[in-house]
Amino acid sequence: MNILISNDDGVYAPGILAAKQAVEDIANVVVVAPDENNSSVGRRLTLFKHLKLKQCELEDGSKAYSVSGSPADSVIVGADYVMDEKPDLVITGINQGVNITSDITSSGTVCAAFEAVSLGLPAIATLLFMDPKTSFKKDENGEWYMDYDFDLAKKVLHDIVLKIKNEGFPEGVDLFNLNVPSNYESEEVKITHLAHKMLDKHVIDKTNEEKSEIFNYPLKDNQDGDDLIMIVSDLVKEYEEGSDGYALLVEKRPSLTPLTVNMTFKDLKDW
Repeated sequence: MNILISNDDGVYAPGILAAKQAVEDIANVVVVAPDENNSSVGRRLTLFKHLKLKQCELEDGSKAYSVSGSPADSVIVGADYVMDEKPDLVITGINQGVNITSDITSSGTVCAAFEAVSLGLPAIATLLFMDPKTSFKKDENGEWYMDYDFDLAKKVLHDIVLKIKNEGFPEGVDLFNLNVPSNYESEEVKITHLAHKMLDKHVIDKTNEEKSEIFNYPLKDNQDGDDLIMIVSDLVKEYEEGSDGYALLVEKRPSLTPLTVNMTFKDLKDW
């Protein structure tokens, strides 16, 4: 089995190494990812422009490739150029964050998986939700750091890929969207559907006292005298049972959502 791994956090992000380690015992793995963070770029493509492809080294000393483009670019370059033959599966991630509900279409991680599907390749987009209450810790010098605990995400990803290797991808499913909580109460994976919404988005300016710290950092001098505004978002707290948001944020267990890329509504005969 040949697997291509990419992400949107960049080739040196800790999660891409975790993804490689999760499946390297059951597959031949090639890592091709953006050379820098490309979060929330959706399915952006770099067309008719040169891309820089460089061989690099991951933290464990293994070989990888960086691309001066988007996550979708990286999947195309990896599958069509770097690898000697088309991969049997594409994994994007493991990224830090949360990709649930219809907001997944802004995610570079999920849209890189969409790009894989457009190439005729099944894919798994994988996210680790870092619980802010438990993931931020202080070292002996009092400095804050992020505690990346990929153990459960690696285990779940390994088991899913092994099942795909042995049984094939389920019929009618184009890709899986996998979200794993860092602060989990159950290791049992739940098959879910997309919830309606993940983020409440709104615009603030310098008059917003509640978000003043976010707005002012980093705030550069406005030489042109234009109004400075910022789009901010808050995570939705209520989700319907059976949805990805409910499994991940309420039940605190891994959520696996089977997706298809065909968004067509088929029955409009009575309209």
